[in-house]
Amino acid sequence: MTTQDGPQKHKGYRRIIPSMTALLQFESVARLNSFTVAAKELGVTQAAVSKQIKGLEENIGTLLFQRGHRNIRLTGSGELLFAIISDALQRVASAFDQITQGVGRQELVLGSTAPFSQLRIMPRINKLNELLPHIQLRLATHMFIGDLRAREFDLAIRFGDGHWDDGTSILLFEEEVFPVCSPAWLARNQAPVTLEELAVAGLLDAASTSEGWYTWPSWFKSLGFVPPALRVNLRCSLYTDSINAALQGYGISLGWGRLVEHLLDSGELVRLEPFVVRPSEAYHVIVPHGRSIDAQTWSIVQWLQGKAQEVE
Repeated sequence: MTTQDGPQKHKGYRRIIPSMTALLQFESVARLNSFTVAAKELGVTQAAVSKQIKGLEENIGTLLFQRGHRNIRLTGSGELLFAIISDALQRVASAFDQITQGVGRQELVLGSTAPFSQLRIMPRINKLNELLPHIQLRLATHMFIGDLRAREFDLAIRFGDGHWDDGTSILLFEEEVFPVCSPAWLARNQAPVTLEELAVAGLLDAASTSEGWYTWPSWFKSLGFVPPALRVNLRCSLYTDSINAALQGYGISLGWGRLVEHLLDSGELVRLEPFVVRPSEAYHVIVPHGRSIDAQTWSIVQWLQGKAQEVE
């Protein structure tokens, strides 16, 4: 009975899934949200991709894309199929990686903003190799949280309310934002004890490149204080530059606690009390739809939280 059922089962797969080429092209179009871009990625013409997708839709008897004049979007059936195909292809690709590399290491693509990557991930990167030696991490950093489209990554780090429609959100940790400076700056200047004194103490400001990201004016406003003037020593496009300037003793930067805690622990930066803002939003790990939340995912989450235990 078992011997007879096996071939019949495989024949059934070939009947239900007549074209792997069509499925591969469907995945590319759905991921890139474009027939034209998918065709370039696949090295075929747009007409060929359109023909494959149309044939797939005719075969299963339902539309997979709603086609507008200048855009497309997945239908409900398309979303269902993409979630399954994306997960399946990820597993196949991971298996090929492990086989071809011959060392059993699996690549994991982690997306984050540049400040999180440089200030949270990099100081802990050696710990990842110790705890998860089978993981080969590939970091993909972006300036804006809005650029972290979950389909492009295995996991992504976002700051926000935890409600996004392209993946499942896992709380990483909450945040506090407070002034920080170097011991050298404190040796030359009197520590501010009021918001009025802080406003004119020589600030290092950074542009808001992420949703929910504070600048000095918005941080003061969160405390119910609007200073008549701010004394700013340096304005930066990158938050990491303002932190580096603080390390050099050039002034006071806003410290996002989870990003600078290693610098506070080492004594390279000092937290100025009692000023603090606690945002209602927090850091989350996003698992794209179609990817399972497995033991490896939780291991990465624990590593990012600083709670990772050694993996057997």
